[in-house]
Amino acid sequence: MSETLRFALPLLAAAQAQKHVTHNEALLTLDALAHLHLASRSIVVPPAAEDGAAYLVASGASGDWLGRDGDIALWREGVWQFHSAFEGLVAFVADEEALIVLTGSGWQDVGPLLGPDRLVARSENGAETRLAVLEEELSGLSGAYAETSALIQDRTIVFGVSCRTITTISGAASYDCGLAGEPSKFGGSLGVSVGATNAGVIGPSAFYAPTQVRLTANGGSFSGGAVRVAVHCLLPVVPQS
Repeated sequence: MSETLRFALPLLAAAQAQKHVTHNEALLTLDALAHLHLASRSIVVPPAAEDGAAYLVASGASGDWLGRDGDIALWREGVWQFHSAFEGLVAFVADEEALIVLTGSGWQDVGPLLGPDRLVARSENGAETRLAVLEEELSGLSGAYAETSALIQDRTIVFGVSCRTITTISGAASYDCGLAGEPSKFGGSLGVSVGATNAGVIGPSAFYAPTQVRLTANGGSFSGGAVRVAVHCLLPVVPQS
């Protein structure tokens, strides 16, 4: 056997001359494939790359990548080097901020990193289920009520709206969190002191138009303060083909 089974690292031979060449090649390959960092998996034309940059060659690649679909392309010392992927290989895809793993059925998404809008499931035709936390801060509160932008998107299923008082609210004894027409849907008589919080959970509610979250003053009008509002929701994405 002249190379390792998984990473195909070259092995030293008995009484081999110039052992450092083989050894260094193995280290460089290991450095590239262990904790694999892919710049992208969607490029078909070899880009101008920095030394050490790696790509998963997309189907239909051309130029120096022609015929290398599915291989790992590594730019090293002015040339492209190619490595065969193997089942179980895990990679981070930088331009998607996602983890993928090679299975018997091909590359599969492990999942994106934590963020405000993340994929939970995707069909083979591109339909998606996404969970999201949509956040906005309302500051300089003034008047009988204050509203966010259309924080709740069209065709959103909302599970709840949480809030935190960031700056002490003046002018009101408490406030409600809700919608126009349902002022306390997500919580009533909420605290005006810094650090006061509320997790306003509800039964899943579907929204069919962009909708603002409203904070309504109780016992007087707002004359100052700030509240951070977060909508916890599910976002459906239709099939793309």
